[in-house]
Amino acid sequence: MTQPHFSPTQLRRAVLSSYLGSVIEYYDFLLYATASAVVFSRIFFSNLDPLVGTIASFGTLATGYFARPLGGIVFGHFGDRIGRKKMLVLSMSLMGIGSTLIGLLPTYTQIGIWAPILLVLLRVVQGIAVGGEWGGAVLMSAEHATSRRGLWASFTNAGAPSGMVVSTLVMALSAAIAGEQGFLVWGWRIPFLLSVVLLAIGLFVRSRVTETPVFTKAADAKPSAPPLLEVFRRHPRNLALAVGVGFGAFVAQSTLTTFVISYAVRAGFPRSTVLNALTLSSVAAALGVIGWSALSDRVGRRPVVLAGAAGMGVWAFLLFPMINSRSTLLLTLAVVVGQGVVHSAMFGPLAALYAELFSTRARYTGASLGYQISGIGAGLAPLVFASVLAGGRGTTTVSIIIAAGCLLSIGSILALRETATGQLTDEPEVTAATVGR
Repeated sequence: MTQPHFSPTQLRRAVLSSYLGSVIEYYDFLLYATASAVVFSRIFFSNLDPLVGTIASFGTLATGYFARPLGGIVFGHFGDRIGRKKMLVLSMSLMGIGSTLIGLLPTYTQIGIWAPILLVLLRVVQGIAVGGEWGGAVLMSAEHATSRRGLWASFTNAGAPSGMVVSTLVMALSAAIAGEQGFLVWGWRIPFLLSVVLLAIGLFVRSRVTETPVFTKAADAKPSAPPLLEVFRRHPRNLALAVGVGFGAFVAQSTLTTFVISYAVRAGFPRSTVLNALTLSSVAAALGVIGWSALSDRVGRRPVVLAGAAGMGVWAFLLFPMINSRSTLLLTLAVVVGQGVVHSAMFGPLAALYAELFSTRARYTGASLGYQISGIGAGLAPLVFASVLAGGRGTTTVSIIIAAGCLLSIGSILALRETATGQLTDEPEVTAATVGR
């Protein structure tokens, strides 16, 4: 049987590839989230009342999150069968093409109902692509690493807020260049069309990374059952707990990166002020994700995620009063501390944790499925919260929902044993039984 050959050079390339790939994928995916909060309700749902249009816009946002588990299953199956690298090239290409086509879409006033229909279809393409990207990118780093797996895998998760920074900056720059009316007509398209350039860069970097040593070793063994069946047969508990751990993190994430934009603008803040605060918080989040994940290599995944989830449950009740103060300083503090410090603690270590919960020949499928099913929470939260406010309830109800998601994460992480000290060549059941004794 082939023995794993771990190369420091390939580890560096894998981490860079995973980070840049994640930046590009989430630039495209989260660009849609920003656009849904500031522009889509006015150009694709212009026949609706503004608040109803916002709800409809967030509804199309949610479709991408519902499509992500499908991407995890499809890409995970082939990633566990024929390799991580091939699927990552395909997922990046699919995302880049889908985002570019969104930038070319006619508006509602031009083609009527076909505009939102095509928007939804392309959002589904985005969801499938990002559903296949995350698991493979995490495994490319984690399976090339011989130590500090939490740190190296976290660069994939750091790519999400980094992608948010890039997408928000490009969106803000486009708005500044085009002006208010020009932005609604053509300025919003520029960030989506730039996806072609990012795609070319990402594919070049990704082409220089070899397949992971852990998968190469496992590929010599006799193929197991189909990866999805393997996950449900051997790891059903780990899958369920993975969904539970991530659900609260995703609800909080979409609150801080999507819903807060729309809410703060309606509360009277200039759009540019809100986007600047979001940009700063995303920079802090990228650093926080890496820092907390490195700490999880030393103290374990569970303590870090638990602290983050508990902190987020408390912060949920401080967030909206700080925004309602109409103070730019408090708005910035609310999102920077929320996303950059508290949320990053519960989100960062999930990259390594999810990889550690499944065996090698089902790891792409299992990690992707657990992560992407829990990600539905991010798609539903803005829609639910906008509906709550439209129904006459206040932000306290929104905070209660966020806190409930955090409680689910706390309960799920408590039900898992520590995984940080195991090896990815070990069976998760063996690791779980021995760690912590």
